[in-house]
Amino acid sequence: MSVFQAKSSFIRHLGAYAASEALAKISRLGIVLVVARTMEPAAIGLAAAALASGEIVKSLTENGVGQRIIRASDDDLDAVCRTAHSIAWVWCLGLVALQLAAAGAFWALGGDPLIAAMVAILGGEYLFMPGGIVPCALAMRSGRLTATATVAGGQIVGANLITMALVVIWPSPLAIVLPKLISAPIWLIGMRRIHPWRRRPGPSAPLRPFVGFGAAILGVEGLKALRLHADKLVIGGLLGAEALGYWFFAVNAGLGLATSFAQAFSVALFPHLCASENRHAVLGGALSVGLLLMTPIVLAQAALAPVYVPLLFGERWSEISLLVSILCLAALPGLVWSATAQWLRASDRAGTELGVTFVLGAATIAATAALAPWGLEAIAWSTLIIAILIQAGASAALALPKRHRLREA
Repeated sequence: MSVFQAKSSFIRHLGAYAASEALAKISRLGIVLVVARTMEPAAIGLAAAALASGEIVKSLTENGVGQRIIRASDDDLDAVCRTAHSIAWVWCLGLVALQLAAAGAFWALGGDPLIAAMVAILGGEYLFMPGGIVPCALAMRSGRLTATATVAGGQIVGANLITMALVVIWPSPLAIVLPKLISAPIWLIGMRRIHPWRRRPGPSAPLRPFVGFGAAILGVEGLKALRLHADKLVIGGLLGAEALGYWFFAVNAGLGLATSFAQAFSVALFPHLCASENRHAVLGGALSVGLLLMTPIVLAQAALAPVYVPLLFGERWSEISLLVSILCLAALPGLVWSATAQWLRASDRAGTELGVTFVLGAATIAATAALAPWGLEAIAWSTLIIAILIQAGASAALALPKRHRLREA
């Protein structure tokens, strides 16, 4: 496949995932509108604490199993799928147990029973994942990214619509958490339909390649989740549930759109990097497309935050307009790093990604804790500065020199 064909294919698949994420974001905006006008910041903060802890555990589902299937040779594919299926069941059942244990420990130590109940509820989602992991990876391997994007987007939109209905009827933190469990079957049924797969008798692939590759991916995704969500736990612990409610709202209103696009971007990019002989060219082309699309949107969103935040969500939220503007800008270095990280994974250098993610997570959490006494705006500025220095800086150091050398050659 030529570089031009690869770029055209990537743009088509990115468009599918971006459209899916856009629909999800529009429905998510509906949730934010309803929640902002029906619930107090403190109640939102309680739900945010449960969701943050749940997202940190959920990051452990990203153990590289699906990517091993995408990268497998045709001769090894059946054996790899059998091993992947076994790993998925053992791993997800373990995560259910971990989530229930965490909820029980939190309640036993005197924590808020409502948060403990929400943490336990979130664990049920893992029971629906194992049956769809292999079909999802096989569909992506075969180029059916539009179909997988539709299913993933359908689950998110379904969850968001259920959330809006529940919040209107029952404005409780549980109304924000329950839809994640209720909508889980949408993803499972959809993935099994687009690429049916059944385990047949036969040899399984060795575990060692899964362990080696998966350990680095687990580390990366776990640290990424800590970076994205541990700040909420730190803010809730140091500044209280009300401050956490404002921060959670600002993050969703500011980084939400760009984070969704970055997720779509990385999912669409990885198969193309694996299939390409010139990964640097694919990386450069993908970055040019991504930045061309996102830069004007991010800048407009940041500039207009003082206008649309009070207009859409109500005057009581106007004080977080600056937070939203600052967090919007952090999306651009995040997009650059998202592309570089997929290039590292496709080049079997997930360990390098792990190292950068560790530094990024440690810096973010430390800055959040250190700057909490100065308020949420100081934390937002530190988030932006760290993203520029570490995410954009690491991308330039890892990828740009090699691209220049290729051009000179």
